[in-house]
Order: sequence, then C-alpha cells, then structure tokens
Amino acid sequence: MTRYIIRRILWFIPVLFAIMVVTFVLSHSIPGGPFDFAGEKALPESVRQNLMRKYHLDEPLYMQFARWTWDLLHFDLGPSYYHRNLTVTDILKHTFPISAQLGLLSLILALIIGIPAGTFAALKQNTWIDYTSTFIAILGVSIPNMVLGPLLIWIFSIKLGWFPAARWGTDYTKLFLGIIPPLNVKFFKHAFLPTVTLGTAMSAQIARLTRASLLQVIREDYIRTARAKGLPERTVVIVHALKNSLIPVVTILGPMFAAVVTGTFIVEQIFGIAGMGKYFVVSVTNRDYPLIMGSILLYSVLLVIANLAVDITYAWLDPRIRYE
Repeated sequence: MTRYIIRRILWFIPVLFAIMVVTFVLSHSIPGGPFDFAGEKALPESVRQNLMRKYHLDEPLYMQFARWTWDLLHFDLGPSYYHRNLTVTDILKHTFPISAQLGLLSLILALIIGIPAGTFAALKQNTWIDYTSTFIAILGVSIPNMVLGPLLIWIFSIKLGWFPAARWGTDYTKLFLGIIPPLNVKFFKHAFLPTVTLGTAMSAQIARLTRASLLQVIREDYIRTARAKGLPERTVVIVHALKNSLIPVVTILGPMFAAVVTGTFIVEQIFGIAGMGKYFVVSVTNRDYPLIMGSILLYSVLLVIANLAVDITYAWLDPRIRYE
C-alpha cells in the first residue's frame, strides 16, 4: 500500500503539469484579450499595449507559460487582470474557505440522506418504501438548483421567516483556509438553505446508486452464507452487504467532492455567497488568465487527492482489493 501511494503521488506531477499546459493553451486561444475593453468602451490602443507589456502578454506563449510556472514554484499565482488590486492568491484565500464549507456541509447532508434512503429502498424492494424513495430521488435529480433555491427562499425566508435569504454566516475577512465552520446558531441558519439546495441533488444520486449496488450485492453467495450461519440481519446488511455495496458510491464521491468544495456558481449567486464559483466564471468571460489557471489548478489538486483517497478506501471496504 505504501509503494502504491508513493507511485500515485509521483504521478501527480506529470498529470498536473499536463493539465496546466492544456489549460494555459486553451485559455489563451479564446478570442479577445483581458484588456480589450474597460467596461463598455474599448481601451485606447496605446493603453492596451502598455498593459500587455506590463503583464508580459506581448511575449510568446512559451515564455509566458515558463514565467507563470516559475512564479508558481515560488507559490505566487500572479496578479488578477480584472481585479487590479488583488492577486489570485488573495482571491482564492478568501473565497475557497466559503465554497469549501458549503460543499462539505452539502456532501455530508447528501450522505446522511442518500445512503439510508438507498439502503431502505433496496431492502424493501417493490414496496411503497422503495417506490417512495425512488420517486423522491428522481424528483431531487430532476429539479435544478436554480429552481429549488428560490423556492426554498420563498417558503422558508419570505413566508415563514425561519432562515436568512442570503449571505453566509462567517466573517470573510478573517478566513485563511479555515474551512472548519464556526459552530453557532447564526452560521447554521445562514447555511441551511444553500446546503439543502446543493445537497438534495447529490443525495438523490447517492440514493439511486446505493440502491442499485446493494440490490446486486445482497444476491451474492457470501450473503446467503452469512444468513445461513445465523448472523443477525442487521449484521448481514451493515457489515457484509452495505460495506461492499458502497464501492460505487465512494467512486463518485471523489469527483463530487472536488466539484462542490471549489464553488458552485448558481447556488452561490442565488444566496449571495462570496465563493469561488462567481470568480471562476467571471475570470473566463474577462480572459483573466492567472485566475483561470489558479482556479483550475486548485480544482485539479483536490481532484487527484480525492481520487487517491477513494482508491485507498477501496481496500478498507473490500479486503480482496490489493495494490501490491
């Protein structure tokens, strides 16, 4: 296992480098440039040329990439072309913790709802419990966040007044990679509606996958053997069946984790949350190359780490899996 982990970590270097190269080339291939317009007006050509020269955009692409890579090795992601008074590091430092808190809470909620719902649906196949769980799961997947979010605001904020309609219950200015949220009533009241909005669709996907996987596992020979030995049904389901059926669920958790903790544009916009999602989308439209590169690099690092954690979890869920 140790050799496997070391090999995977070493593979991170060429994988991340390839992602950096492809992202850099594709982002610079988009028509237009970061200094073509100032608001609604086109910049004078002399001003645009001076800005291009200041940020070294007049150099060949390979020199720009080499310069950016050299700065990255010194933990410098460069300045933002659009947010002139901020660096990419400043933006990510203040937005990533917010997105990570929302993503982690939503993922936890999805697991708490999805795994039990899928388990009960599989154990009570073709009963009203199964049909109800399946219907709710399909409903959760079918309703997009842009519909569910405003609906929850209208019901629980405007009509009932139970939760705030927007913002996040954390002081943004005091955060530095502090993704552990403060455990107080104010925070959870602000976090409830966006967490439910984002976590509902994920819980539906997890429930459907858990049900399908568990239905396959409970028909295996070793499950019949465990029951024949006289083991309690709870032990058979939890220890033998459910543990092995979670392998497909764990597989999707890696990409799902990386996606939700690095920002969800629609949910963050609906609830006025200053997360990474808005900055990433705006960086593409404004050709803010350093911010594009920094956001995708952070997402890529989290994705490869999450996938490594998934592979390690396989061995715990199923002892038959070996990496040596």
